[in-house]
Amino acid sequence: LIAGPLVYEGERGPGRGKHLVFLSGDHEYRSEESLPALARILAYHYGFKCTVLFTVDPVSGDIAPGSSNMPGLETLETADLMVVFLRFQAFPAEQMKHFVAYLERGGPVVGLRTATHAFNEIPADTPYAKYNTRYEGADYPFGFGHQVLGQTWVGHYGTNHQQSTRLETLPAGLTHPIFRGVKDAWVQSGGYVGKPVDSEVLALAQPLQGMSPDSPPDPNKPPMPAAWTRSYTYGHQG
Repeated sequence: LIAGPLVYEGERGPGRGKHLVFLSGDHEYRSEESLPALARILAYHYGFKCTVLFTVDPVSGDIAPGSSNMPGLETLETADLMVVFLRFQAFPAEQMKHFVAYLERGGPVVGLRTATHAFNEIPADTPYAKYNTRYEGADYPFGFGHQVLGQTWVGHYGTNHQQSTRLETLPAGLTHPIFRGVKDAWVQSGGYVGKPVDSEVLALAQPLQGMSPDSPPDPNKPPMPAAWTRSYTYGHQG
């Protein structure tokens, strides 16, 4: 697969005139497949302009989920929304500066799955080390995941390939525009431990004892927060 950026131009719909930028760079959940599919739906059915950026091999230019190299991040300068599906990335400073500039202007962010631990091993002698998920400095504890999304990496909740997960919408989610039209959500994977801070929880994840939607709940794993919304202030500490 040759990298791109991949651009879908929406023509009509409520999203006309808005630009969504998707960042695909996880190592195991195939965001390089799911994000283009989502972007195409949002462009063709709702009119958004959607740009998908990939982590790529710097030599071949092929999509490489484990590569900390994402050309095109300057596209965020015109983004109205950033959708993050990254895992343990360490972008070079000339790329990372565009990501940080987006946060500095308070741009809205949607984080998916591994976005809670989007960055790791950014060199300590660079100005962007504080975005690492294990950053321990008092100026930005636990990095991007904790400071912007409300949670850093904690741990798995449910066993992949053995347990699936049902999403249980809370009353707050039933009336929230983010969850409009969402019901009976179910995924063929385990979830994550959910302990978001300063957040409004919209849905809980219930691990199941099996790989079908009608599998019984795991009695040893009560529901955990799985979907939430919050506001962030750039430079916030806590």
